[in-house]
Amino acid sequence: MIDKVSITIKAGKGGDGAVSFRREKYVAKGGPDGGDGGKGGNVVFVVDEGTNTLLAYKNRRKFKAEDGMNGQGKKFAGRSGADLMLPVPQGTVIKNSEGRVIHDMSDGKPYIAAKGGRGGWGNTHFATATRQAPRFAKNGYEGEYKELTLELKMLADVGLAGFPNVGKSTLLSKISAANPKVANYHFTTLAPNLGVVSIYEKDFVVADIPGLIEGASEGLGLGHDFLRHIDRCRLILHIFDLSASERENPLDDIKKINAELKKYSPALAERPQILVGNKIDTGYDKETLTKIKRYATRKGQKLFLMSGLTGEGVDELMRAVSETLETLPPLTTYESEVIEETEIDYTDRSVDITIEDGVYHVEGEWIKRVCGGVNFDDRESLMFFQRVLKNSGVIEALEKSGIKDGDTVEIYGIEFDFVI
Repeated sequence: MIDKVSITIKAGKGGDGAVSFRREKYVAKGGPDGGDGGKGGNVVFVVDEGTNTLLAYKNRRKFKAEDGMNGQGKKFAGRSGADLMLPVPQGTVIKNSEGRVIHDMSDGKPYIAAKGGRGGWGNTHFATATRQAPRFAKNGYEGEYKELTLELKMLADVGLAGFPNVGKSTLLSKISAANPKVANYHFTTLAPNLGVVSIYEKDFVVADIPGLIEGASEGLGLGHDFLRHIDRCRLILHIFDLSASERENPLDDIKKINAELKKYSPALAERPQILVGNKIDTGYDKETLTKIKRYATRKGQKLFLMSGLTGEGVDELMRAVSETLETLPPLTTYESEVIEETEIDYTDRSVDITIEDGVYHVEGEWIKRVCGGVNFDDRESLMFFQRVLKNSGVIEALEKSGIKDGDTVEIYGIEFDFVI
């Protein structure tokens, strides 16, 4: 079960604008006719309803969209790069390198995670009355690069929680068409299973989570890796072995599982919970049941007894689950914790200047974008960049920082000597 992966994505670079001039026999006043570069392709996540794992990203972790084509003569624009579509299961949460949520794919809609770079202008855009033959064009802008973590948090209304071998998979096989592996040994379930339950002409989804053990919230056993799958659940069915055939103290088991849920997520521990005593067909201690009833009363939780093997008590439990779900809010969705780049104010022309080993480093989001559109091998394009530095106040800011004639300036990988 692959349900958490780290990947890098890179949107396509915009194509470069073309430097071209119309030269045709018998046609006077040719002039510039360089076309614009094409836009780079986006990286787009889409929901694939046929998958429930991130296995496709196990061996491949780097993804890049197609670059835009360069512009051509006769004002022909370059072709835009194709978008790269990355399929993920519904319920995948996309996080940035800092672990903050960017987007929740539970809405089922495509999400553009990295935007392609804009194509550069051809030299037709730079023709003026005094500059009728511009011999420079703009380079295309780089596409966005991001380091992401994909986490699959299953979309289930009900989560089955409890120690290994208490009968969670058996219950799921009784109430749905799911066919989980069932056997009399620990950790039979190695991956979450989903089943759809239909009752009273209503459907709800149940998730069988691999058995928890004490210390799961610290990474012991299998439970730590799969606790995220009940993050969204509206209701938890806490199943325990009332017969004590596997473990000596059912009430102590209930408390330990709840402690692990609380350590993992206090909000998850507060989720509505129904206690389910299983394996009543093999007998149980009435005094133990009395203690559990008292515990459930103190916690304000319902208690049901059943036998997953014979089916006794299962229908009554499912009716209670269906009725409880009608009173609960919808599935949890995760709001973005990151401000999208479109919300950043690029009208801000401020820059940060730092001095290291005598080199003046200039940084600023707006100037980074300007550098992406300058062809430093072209004299006219370089002169344009120098005018931008002067008119935007960068030269003045450098002078205030104490720069002298001949000192080195570095702007996003471009170095040059400062000349007064």
